[in-house]
Amino acid sequence: MSTSTVNLNIRMDKDLKEELDALCKELGLTTSTAINIFAKAMVRKQALPFKLSLNKANKKALEAIQNVEEGKNLSRKFSSVPELMEDLNS
Repeated sequence: MSTSTVNLNIRMDKDLKEELDALCKELGLTTSTAINIFAKAMVRKQALPFKLSLNKANKKALEAIQNVEEGKNLSRKFSSVPELMEDLNS
């Protein structure tokens, strides 16, 4: 690899840049160093260095979350932790 450097200009939301700069500073890095670490990891792995997903819950999980939020289809309610533990241990 060459030891010469080039400038890379990217567009980024102002607030995101400020948060990134602050985080990098806390980590003892410059933002440029952090972006170079990311680029080197991508080249080394020949992929993004993290899993990329939409992070969507499936239909069954969404229904379960909605049921809990609405207090529906639950086995029963407990008024205290000891009451719950007694039920679990029986």
